[in-house]
Amino acid sequence: MTGQRGGWRSAGRGAIAGLLAGAVAVGAGQLVAGITGPAGSPVVVVGQLQIDHTPPALKNFAISAFGSHDKQVLVSGILVVLGLFAAALGVLAMRRLWYGLAGLAIFGAVGVIAAVTRPADTIGTVAPTLAAVAAAATAMLVLVRAARAGGPAPRPEPAGPVPGAPAVPGRRRFLAVSAAAAGTAAVTGLGGRVLAGRFSVTSARSALRIPPAARPAPAVPPGADLHIPGLAPFITPSQAFYRVDTAIVLPQVSPRDWQLRIHGMVRTQITISFAELIRRPLTEAYITLCCVSNPVGGSYIGNALWLGASLASLLREAGIRPGADQLLCTSADGFTSGAPAQAVMDGRDALLAVAMNGAVLPVAHGFPVRMVVPGFYGYVSACKWLTDIEVTTYAAAVAYWSAGRGWSQRAPVKTESRIDVPSGNAPLAAGRTRVAGVAWAQHKGVEAVEVRAGLGPWNQARLAAVPGLDTWRQWVWDWDATPGRHVLQARATDKTGYTQTPVQAPPEPNGATGYPSVSVTVR
Repeated sequence: MTGQRGGWRSAGRGAIAGLLAGAVAVGAGQLVAGITGPAGSPVVVVGQLQIDHTPPALKNFAISAFGSHDKQVLVSGILVVLGLFAAALGVLAMRRLWYGLAGLAIFGAVGVIAAVTRPADTIGTVAPTLAAVAAAATAMLVLVRAARAGGPAPRPEPAGPVPGAPAVPGRRRFLAVSAAAAGTAAVTGLGGRVLAGRFSVTSARSALRIPPAARPAPAVPPGADLHIPGLAPFITPSQAFYRVDTAIVLPQVSPRDWQLRIHGMVRTQITISFAELIRRPLTEAYITLCCVSNPVGGSYIGNALWLGASLASLLREAGIRPGADQLLCTSADGFTSGAPAQAVMDGRDALLAVAMNGAVLPVAHGFPVRMVVPGFYGYVSACKWLTDIEVTTYAAAVAYWSAGRGWSQRAPVKTESRIDVPSGNAPLAAGRTRVAGVAWAQHKGVEAVEVRAGLGPWNQARLAAVPGLDTWRQWVWDWDATPGRHVLQARATDKTGYTQTPVQAPPEPNGATGYPSVSVTVR
C-alpha cells in the first residue's frame, strides 16, 4: 500500500507540475502576443482554427445557446481542455520526461498550424506559440525534477514495507518552484495584457470627427415607433445591436493606417485612405441588418442609422468589367464575404459605413469601415473591418461561409416577422390585449402583417410608418383574449406580393423560414 500511496502522490505532483507548465505557456504566449499582436495568442489562434472548422449546425447552436458570449465560452472551453491536457502531460512526465516534452511538441505543432493557416497570418501569429512551447518545456523540466526530488517515483511495491518518507527539503523545493512558476505565469500574462493595450484604437476612435452627410436620411415619419413596452424600438441602440462574426479578438485598425484596395475585374485599380474616403460625399440611410443564423422569431437582427460613402460610386470610378458578378470583400482579420455586384450597383444605399446611429462606428461593428448593403444577409453584405474588395465572379472565388461550409453564395433576406409582445413568459388577463412585433423585407418593403390566435382566422395588423424599403416595420394587433391556452402566429407580406411561408426550415443554407409563434395562457 505504501507504493500505491507513493504512486498517487507522484501523479498528483505531476498533475500540478503539468498545470503550472500550461499556465506558464499561456502567460508567455500572452506576453509575446502583447508585443507582436493580440491575434497571435495561442489560445486565440486555436480558437480561430476551431471556428473555421465548425459545422454550420454547431455554429447555430452556439449562437442560439450563448448569443454574443459564444466566443467567451469557446475560449473558456479551450482553457479547460488545455488544463486537462497539461495535467495529463505532467503525470506522464513523472514517468518519462520525454513523454511530457513530446506532448508539448504536439501542442506547439497544433498552435503553429492554426497560426499559419489563418488568411492574415504573419510571423507575429507564430512567435507567441513558439515562445509558449519553449517556456512550457523549461517549466516542465524544472517542475518535474523538483517533484521527483520531493519523493520517490512510483515503482512496483516490494515484498516488504518501504522505510522512510519523502524528504522535507525536497517537498519544500517543489513548493518553491511551483510558487515561482505560478508567479511567472501571472506576471507574464498580466504583462501581455498591458502590452496589448498598445494596439487599442479606442483613443483614435474617440478623437475622430466624421463630416456631416451630404445626403441626409429621410426624416423618420411620425408613428414609426409605436412605443409599446417590450416591442423592439425602431432604431436599435448600438450597444444592443447584435454581433455575429468570427473574430475572437476584435481587429484594432487605426484610421491613419487603413486603406481599401479595389482590384480584380476593373479597368482601374483603386486604393483609398480613410481620410480620402470621408472627404467623399457621405450618405445617411436607415438600414436593417439580419444574420443568416437568425432563427424564426430570433433576435439577430437590428435597425440602425448608417453613414458612409457610396460603394457604387467608387466601383464606377474603378470600372467593373463585363462578366463580373461578385465583390469578394476581405476583412482585416482575413474573413471574406461575397456580395452580388449587380445589387450594389442597382441604386440601393450600398455604403462603406463609417458611423452608426450618429456616432463613429464601434470597434465591435467594424471600425473604421464596414460594408452595409440592404437586402442581403450579413455574411454576404456586411463585411466588418473592410480592407479589400476584389471584383470577380462567383465561379472564380468562394467566400468564407460558402467555402465548404454549406452556405449559399447569394443570400437575399427572406420576408419574415417576429412577435415581441406578449412574450409568453407570464399569464395574460382576459380582454383586449396588444400583440405586437416587427416584420422585415429589406429592399422590398413590408406591405402587410397578419396575426391569428390558434387556428382562427388571420387578422390584419396595424403597421407603423417607415422612412423607406430597407428597414423593419413595427406592427400591432388588438386581440380580444379569451381564457385558455393559445398559440399566436404572425406572417408578413412584402410589396412584391410574396407572403411569408409556413414551411419550417433551419437557417442553413440560406436563412430560416416558418411562422413565428408564441404560446400564451389567458386567465
